[in-house]
Amino acid sequence: MASELYPLETVLRERIVVLDGAMGTMIQRYKLSEQDYRGERFRDWKGKDLKGSLELLQLTQAQVIEEIHTKYLEAGADIIETNTFSATTIGLHDFLFRGESAKGRKDWRFFQRVVNDVDLRALVREMNIAAAKIARHAANRFEEETKSRRFVAGSIGPLPVTASISPDVNDPSFRAVTFDQLRQTYFDQVTALVEGDVDLLLVETIFDTLNAKAALFAIAEVFEKTEKQLPLIISGTVTDRSGRTLSGQTVEAFLISIAHARPIVVGLNCSLGPDEMEPYIEELARISPYYMSAYPKPVFRKRRNHSRQNCRSGRKTAGSIWWAGVAEQPRSTFVKLQRRCAVARRGKSQAAQVATCYNFPVLSRSISHRSLVLL
Repeated sequence: MASELYPLETVLRERIVVLDGAMGTMIQRYKLSEQDYRGERFRDWKGKDLKGSLELLQLTQAQVIEEIHTKYLEAGADIIETNTFSATTIGLHDFLFRGESAKGRKDWRFFQRVVNDVDLRALVREMNIAAAKIARHAANRFEEETKSRRFVAGSIGPLPVTASISPDVNDPSFRAVTFDQLRQTYFDQVTALVEGDVDLLLVETIFDTLNAKAALFAIAEVFEKTEKQLPLIISGTVTDRSGRTLSGQTVEAFLISIAHARPIVVGLNCSLGPDEMEPYIEELARISPYYMSAYPKPVFRKRRNHSRQNCRSGRKTAGSIWWAGVAEQPRSTFVKLQRRCAVARRGKSQAAQVATCYNFPVLSRSISHRSLVLL
């Protein structure tokens, strides 16, 4: 990390910073049809159905994506994520790649065709640049109105394939994809996000650290090529109460594996709710020299009996919380970064429907000379 503070880090040192909430669940509210996803541009598309390809909407329903960004900004978000969670050639191949796999099995030969497909690469590039510009436009407009800085994070999600795990239980040595193919698909995405003028990059929902290493390798290549450095947030996923990622790493092993990328924030997201995730956040807080983050699986509080109800959303969670811990002195400071959620409230305007979820009970707990606060 450069000796001069990034603008985001300056804000993190001063106050609570708020991340936006789920994009997928907000898009679902619009009840878009197959034709809405296609728009005029893909009206005569002869391939697979496009409904559900959320990243395509920045090209066919850009006003919907910008409206969602604006609602989160109005709700108090300091950071909005681009709608690019799966905007890679491999991530979108089920929707947009016209080729078929040999003998029904997708292997490295199939994915080499995917990552080299000229038309798909051009479309993915266009998607990422468009997504960054849509978010940038919403953030800039809100900054002008409020005179308060807002940040755009380039969202880089996981892939439907892994470099560490075989998709075939009967062939454990089989790997569907190579490291170089992962690096290439992420390189295309990151190049476009940087060109689109994002403020930072967010590699999130990491369940296979080898996949993440390919993304981090690609990011380093883009930084070297463009001579531009952006702050980096890395967020892994603990898949169950064993405290390990899907590929078997503990949080400590995960931290060691990605530390070379010199992120500004390292944390966990998805899978577990706040109560289940808390011990792993504590462990990460004890060993990590970075700001820390956590946006757990959503937990909603019922109005009448105040019981908790786990709720799965789309590929990102709604109604979750992100904390960012201060690594520098004073060690007792812990900066919370809370994630906004989308909750319909009766009798309120549409803009007001994006609001803070029912708060979790306040709980303070000492973590190795720091304090963690859950709202």
